[in-house]
Amino acid sequence: MQANMHVIHLNKITVNYAGREIFRDLSWIIGDHDRVGLIGPNGAGKSTLLKVVMGQVTPEVGSVTRMRHIRIGYLPQEVHLKGNTLLETALVPTVRLAEVENELSGLEEQLGDPAVYNDPDRLTHVLEQQARALDVYERLGGLRHRSRVLEVLQALGFTTEDYDLPVKTLSGGQKKLLALARLALEAPDVLLLDEPDNHLDLRAKRFLEAFIRDYPGGVVIVSHDRYLLDETITQVAELEDGKITLYPGNYTAYAEERELRRLRQQQQYVSQQKEIVRIEAAIKRFELWASLVVDERHIKQARSRRKMLDRMEANGEIIEKVTERRLMNLQLDGWRGSEKALELRGLSMAFGDEPVFFDLDLLVRRGERVGLIGPNGAGKSVLFKLILGELQPLEGVVNIGPSTRIGYYAQEHQTLDAWLHRTPIDLIRDTKPMPEGEAVTHLLKFAFVYAQTRQPIRSLSGGERSRLQLLRLMLTNPNLLLLDEPTNNLDIQSVEVLESALEDFEGAVLAISHDRYFLDRMADRVVELQDGTLTEFLGGYSDYLKRTGRLAS
Repeated sequence: MQANMHVIHLNKITVNYAGREIFRDLSWIIGDHDRVGLIGPNGAGKSTLLKVVMGQVTPEVGSVTRMRHIRIGYLPQEVHLKGNTLLETALVPTVRLAEVENELSGLEEQLGDPAVYNDPDRLTHVLEQQARALDVYERLGGLRHRSRVLEVLQALGFTTEDYDLPVKTLSGGQKKLLALARLALEAPDVLLLDEPDNHLDLRAKRFLEAFIRDYPGGVVIVSHDRYLLDETITQVAELEDGKITLYPGNYTAYAEERELRRLRQQQQYVSQQKEIVRIEAAIKRFELWASLVVDERHIKQARSRRKMLDRMEANGEIIEKVTERRLMNLQLDGWRGSEKALELRGLSMAFGDEPVFFDLDLLVRRGERVGLIGPNGAGKSVLFKLILGELQPLEGVVNIGPSTRIGYYAQEHQTLDAWLHRTPIDLIRDTKPMPEGEAVTHLLKFAFVYAQTRQPIRSLSGGERSRLQLLRLMLTNPNLLLLDEPTNNLDIQSVEVLESALEDFEGAVLAISHDRYFLDRMADRVVELQDGTLTEFLGGYSDYLKRTGRLAS
């Protein structure tokens, strides 16, 4: 096991953004072989913290120290790629390699200049420069650049059939992986990955896990995928209320240790509060005796105990009460409805000459929890559009139970598109007529602050739009939920609220998801759509892996 060396040090930094304090006196040390999961609620400042480490954001107070010659690679949430095809984009040389290639090209031009090759001194000087540049080129891997590119693409799950795909047609997940491949070719000492798993299908996530585990340098990963965190990290850095708290181990170990720490803190808080009450009572007693008998001894005793309390406060010894972060109050009541909530019979779909799937059969009964999985592009979202009546099938029928009311959650918040210039209050009152004050109360219960209730929906973050969609869903009182990637933009605690609400929901659920932890908790049946056919597996995602023999791989 390699020794871990501290290469990045954040020392008591304070950062403000748009008038809001994000961090105060935050300190953090990152090692060159760390595997850190940076987690925290939406809006805690995780992306901002990565930008501070990169040097893209400068703290108002404090310092960021990076070891000399340390190289940091950064994968942002949104990536923008240049190039025609996937392989062409991947083959574009790294910045340093391109600089050396340009230098070698210039030196070759000089060697072809008669004024140089006819002058022995100039020729010798240029040849020496060329030798040094060639040495750097070799050390940067220039001689085997193409083979290294192909190795990294393969490690991230790309096949030779993918190489000619136009960049503009790549999915969000494919673009993320391609950007990661280009980053890995630069071989930075520390990788900072901001939501690298967003939009990835299950197969791609497995490749991403292996890549992170095998990476020779340090990795800091921001992710809400608890399965990914369990498989890759050895330390959790929890960012909340502008502070970092470190926990050893993976996500599961963190969840257990955090709960134990909070229980201990609450016990210590209760015990200390009892002691403070006892001391304050003694102070009042001595002050009363001193006023009655004017005894200097009682005055000194009261003063001594008051100083004791002051010292505790000045030295930061006062234990804070454990407070729970305000979470959305999601309650999916539903109702019993039809025994057969949804039935698909002989369903086939194609776009022009491009087939999507053939002769699909699926029955979702009242109270069932079904996870719909499959690779990107398999047709899962198309299937939802057929169920919703937004598309018509080539063949087959979609039967919705006569007393079934569908509630639909859109992956990219398309259900909010018509409301982007209106306020959350307007949306809620249109969904269910109610007084304005009642609409505000609903929004506050979903962790919105009062100012946000009157701002345009377009100003909300992805996580906030997700909560707004879920509130709208709750108010429509459906008994069949169609959920398309419901956990994508939610922080982990909000996902856990959603999971608990689904456990108590009386209706049926059909959920498209690449969140394996969510599938394990939510689904009692997994249906895989691949190569145009549906295959059913009883149980959650882990059961699916065992039954398909993919657990070992």
